[in-house]
Amino acid sequence: MHINIITTPLQLTIHGFGGIAVNHCYAHTAFELSGRMWQLIKAFNIPNKGKNIWVYESHHAVFAGVELEQENNVTILEKKTICLNKYAYYKHTGAYSLLKQTTQSIIQELKASGYQVILPNIEIYGHWTNDESQLEKELLFALQ
Repeated sequence: MHINIITTPLQLTIHGFGGIAVNHCYAHTAFELSGRMWQLIKAFNIPNKGKNIWVYESHHAVFAGVELEQENNVTILEKKTICLNKYAYYKHTGAYSLLKQTTQSIIQELKASGYQVILPNIEIYGHWTNDESQLEKELLFALQ
């Protein structure tokens, strides 16, 4: 497992919806928020980069969004800007069913290497393909 430690600050602005993961059901909450977001993006033909971006924050907060092609006054979606000064980056290729295990392994490896993982954590889903072995997802873990 090759995890990159990035010390160049990252600023990411996305538009979508936020909510609270009741009973720690993060994926369920993110799917619902993404569904609402994509419904409006398609209905209003909002130009976007097409990748789901899920942000996990403190107090069980989840935000599901997408980068827009250009910044404009889209008021039907919430706007969120995330800034990471230092973070771990890992690109997962393969079945999404392995993501929970992969995430746990990354966090264990980071802790064993002396890093303190903090929130937010970000998941950027690649474009969909029916071939599970080709699914891509970028994982970003904020570091103290």
